[in-house]
Amino acid sequence: MTKLVGYKRNWPASPALNSNKIAFMTDLQALTVHFPAILASSVHDMKNSLSNLRALISQLESQYPTAKPPEFKQLEFESNRLNNSLMQLLTLYKIDASQFNLNVDESSVRDILDDIVAQQSNLLALSDIELIAECDDDLFCFCDSTLISNAIGTLVNNAQRYCRSKILLSAKQEGEYVVFYIEDDGTGYPQNFLADSQKTFGIDLITGNTGLGLFFVATIAKMHHQVDRHGYIKTDNASSLGGARFSLYLP
Repeated sequence: MTKLVGYKRNWPASPALNSNKIAFMTDLQALTVHFPAILASSVHDMKNSLSNLRALISQLESQYPTAKPPEFKQLEFESNRLNNSLMQLLTLYKIDASQFNLNVDESSVRDILDDIVAQQSNLLALSDIELIAECDDDLFCFCDSTLISNAIGTLVNNAQRYCRSKILLSAKQEGEYVVFYIEDDGTGYPQNFLADSQKTFGIDLITGNTGLGLFFVATIAKMHHQVDRHGYIKTDNASSLGGARFSLYLP
């Protein structure tokens, strides 16, 4: 009897396996196409859940009218930061999908800064951080005031994490731009965050910082334009308080 050595039969591929592979590839392709919309829908659901969570935190806080446990401070800060991040993701998705338009109108810069102080001061006070706004009453700019307020609020939250005891909001006219400044008395930006409008903020794998907030503010700034002038941002360590300074330029 002849023994076959090293013989390998080339079995025909199973039609069922081929069919499954095609279906799997089709599913992946569909996921790639629809993933941005799926992500946006998921973010929207998370925002709804977060709104319920924030309402619950507020109810629990009302049970401690005088001396609130210090954990509430952290809960408020983190829930605000998460809400801002989700809002930024949704806005960036809409911009990318050409589903977003700025609501530009003439706005009082003083009113924008005062509203931010009113929203943020109580929470900052729990950490013994003073939030100050300085601006001329007759300064106005054309902008989407809601988006600009959210952007500056994000920057205030960021400054809260790194300042010592004070954050300064200010604005002034510089040539053909209105410039918003967010300054703190911390140690300043690290070298890789010192940037102008050409800087691309990426993910820092060491710290886990996604750069989402700065990317969001830079995107919103650039969307504001008049004729050939676009908004832009700058970061430096020239704060009058000795720390970091973020500058938001709007035409």
